[in-house]
Amino acid sequence: MKLSARNQLRSKVKSVKLGSIMAEVVVELADGQQIVSAITRSSAEALELKEGDEVVTIIKSTEVMIARDE
Repeated sequence: MKLSARNQLRSKVKSVKLGSIMAEVVVELADGQQIVSAITRSSAEALELKEGDEVVTIIKSTEVMIARDE
């Protein structure tokens, strides 16, 4: 797979919750951090996503926020 986005993270599918139109996909990074993605149900079905699948999580955003505990 070749893709212009640089923020590509290897991860494992933790859970997939299918709604009527959207799906919530939770993936886990190697260090245990989790990322939640909302994608269309049809995309989740086309990818045949299931718990335990090895995937690449791609982050493409116009904004990145940073916070710091004080």
